[in-house]
Amino acid sequence: MILLNLVSTVLLAAEAVEQKGGLFDVNATLPIMAVQFIVFVALLNVIFFKPLSKAIDDRDDYVREQIIGAKERLEKAELVVKQYEQELATARKATQNVLATAQAGANKIRNERIDAAMAEAKAKVATAKAEIEKQKQDATASLDTEVESLSRQVLEKLLGNLVRS
Repeated sequence: MILLNLVSTVLLAAEAVEQKGGLFDVNATLPIMAVQFIVFVALLNVIFFKPLSKAIDDRDDYVREQIIGAKERLEKAELVVKQYEQELATARKATQNVLATAQAGANKIRNERIDAAMAEAKAKVATAKAEIEKQKQDATASLDTEVESLSRQVLEKLLGNLVRS
């Protein structure tokens, strides 16, 4: 309807101005060009602009969905990282507890062995002292016997010399 009004207005204007050599020569080609332009715009809209705008909208939707999905995956990954960090901290604490327990056990065993070695050393020292004391007494007894024997011999020689003289 608008196109028909436009064409009739252009035709009326063309009849009114029939002078040649003006700025525009208005003849029958102007309405044809106008119709061609409108048809060309309509065809471009149907063939090119609508599919292009649909493709752009689809691409925007796809990008939006991918961004949303990436954000969700990032949030999940951050949660998993936090969970793993908590588990790692728990494992570290457990490891420290195990190490402390093992170290305390090792210290206890070491102290027990040191105490046992000290007791054994004291027992050996006591045994050695007792043996030294026994050997001392044996040596003293042996020396007493020899001194007595030598004393008798000296006395016999002295008395024997006195009795003989």
